[in-house]
Amino acid sequence: FDRLLANEYLNFFMKDDLLDETEMYPFAEDEKGLSFMSPAPTSFEKYIDHIDKNMSVDTPIAFGLHPNAEIEFRTQQSNNIFNTLKELQPRGIFNTEGVATPQNVADAKSHDLLDKFGDKYFDVEELVRNLDEMGPYQNVFIQEMDVINALLAEIKRSIKELQLGFAGELTMSESMEDLMMSLYNDNVPATWAKLAWPSMKSLSSWNKNLSDRFFQLEEWMNSPSDIPKVTWLSGLVNPTSFLTAICQVTAQKNQWELDKLVTFTRVTKLMSAEEIDSNSRDGAFIIGLNLQGASWDVVGSQIEKSKPKEIFCPMPVMNVKAVTKEKANNGGFYHCPVYMTEQRGPTWYFNAQLKTTSPPARWVLAGVALIGEIA
Repeated sequence: FDRLLANEYLNFFMKDDLLDETEMYPFAEDEKGLSFMSPAPTSFEKYIDHIDKNMSVDTPIAFGLHPNAEIEFRTQQSNNIFNTLKELQPRGIFNTEGVATPQNVADAKSHDLLDKFGDKYFDVEELVRNLDEMGPYQNVFIQEMDVINALLAEIKRSIKELQLGFAGELTMSESMEDLMMSLYNDNVPATWAKLAWPSMKSLSSWNKNLSDRFFQLEEWMNSPSDIPKVTWLSGLVNPTSFLTAICQVTAQKNQWELDKLVTFTRVTKLMSAEEIDSNSRDGAFIIGLNLQGASWDVVGSQIEKSKPKEIFCPMPVMNVKAVTKEKANNGGFYHCPVYMTEQRGPTWYFNAQLKTTSPPARWVLAGVALIGEIA
């Protein structure tokens, strides 16, 4: 994606119009009062003078980004500062009820977590024995259950160990100290994060997310022969395996070669899973993605410029199906990268095709992407 971005910048700037007073801010026609025209050929000193006079303010629009990008950047800076301050605060905090130490806070949270997840467990072996047929989708959900089981086992083991340390029955080790401070600072403990999915959430939000993931798998257990009418894609630890299963089922059904198939997305006009009456006929319905850097026109079924101060735009239910590579490369679509978290980078797992009437280069320069989990 870095190479794609660099190529689009080169395509925009490296043209003959560059020497004939052309707009230098990419796709800035809709922005009022923000413009920077290239000067006519002149001397070096006059180029510098032109830049000093006409580029008076720093703006994301100069890079093809939406003005909302600056809001997000400042928000991230503020969060980083507050997180640093939180880690530097004294460990003993006085309040009207006495003293809330890291041990007090961690002990209370550990009991809450055990109450919430203490009896949570998937009996995978029993489920497999009762399945009439093990297809690609069944493999995906069973693998998800195995991951959640391993995560819950580590949560319960580490919390019980910490409680024994608090009770004086075990010597507090470095790993127990780390767990205590993670609970105190509302961070996801490293040993839990290692077994879980990529996440930028606080521990409180992460716990809610884990409960929702568990609930989706519980719902599937009620009818394991079928997939859910709408799958919460960002609620899967390994969403790539689900997308692969779509291609596998299509290949088996039509006797096609698996390595020649790719996923293709069609965005519906329905905003909630409850509005879907039946399973997709040629793939699977998914939900849980959010558009960042742009907005989605539900009526026109196309990508459009972001609304002011709207950082994320929830996407409607999407239908993902498998098609040949040739059919997936039709014009009129922006191949939007999909990431698990706002971190982007290593959390990418596929590209979704979104309809657009603007050149796809506009959305590339705007950094438009679909994000699964919002912190």
